[in-house]
Amino acid sequence: MKLITVAGPPSSGKTSVMLRIIPFLKERGLKAGVVKFDCIASADKERYAEKDVPVLLGLAGNLCPDHFFVTNIEDCLQWGISQGFDLLISESAGLCNRCSPFIRGSVALCVIDNLSGMNTPAKMGPLLKQADVVAVTKGDIVSQAEREVFEYRVRQVNNRAEVLQVNGLTGQGTERLARLFEEGAELESLNGSRLRFSMPAAVCSYCLGETRIGSDYQMGNVKSMVIPAADRPDAEGAS
Repeated sequence: MKLITVAGPPSSGKTSVMLRIIPFLKERGLKAGVVKFDCIASADKERYAEKDVPVLLGLAGNLCPDHFFVTNIEDCLQWGISQGFDLLISESAGLCNRCSPFIRGSVALCVIDNLSGMNTPAKMGPLLKQADVVAVTKGDIVSQAEREVFEYRVRQVNNRAEVLQVNGLTGQGTERLARLFEEGAELESLNGSRLRFSMPAAVCSYCLGETRIGSDYQMGNVKSMVIPAADRPDAEGAS
């Protein structure tokens, strides 16, 4: 079975794009299932169910959604194999731009929208830099010039990926995406596989449930900002 890892900022159009791709895969005789990872709640399970797409929903709750993804994706893969899927699409919220759910040997798709701001690609870290394919959505809402500039910014961050303008409403660009999905490698297990990029360093006291503010309550991996001496409250002349 092929595993496709899909990630991107919230509301970038990931689910809409997947709902356009899956019917095309079905026409080619391929059975696809979905695992949706999110934080607190998600209505996407119902959206997939309405289209008769088998789906699992995993909510991370108070855990980092991408850490939750890593500890559960092997079981999800085995679920997909047991269901007889040809492809399993793993859709992650990608809420932390420092995190990345991409796995070596699996097709990695980053979905980003034209409305997110021209500086957004530079802020996305491995979520964008490690992707094999970048789907840029909502191009129908901006001008041609804005689309070209945004795509240029994406290529500045990741010049190895194939960048596609995709419309989740009309289906534009999804046929090419589906064909790229078909080219993914066959997997039997993820045991021993590696992420393309490491997760952020943890654990600190706040990861473990601490809510009080102050150095007395901070333990573990803690990083302090460097404030210039002249700007510190105790600097000479400070009120």
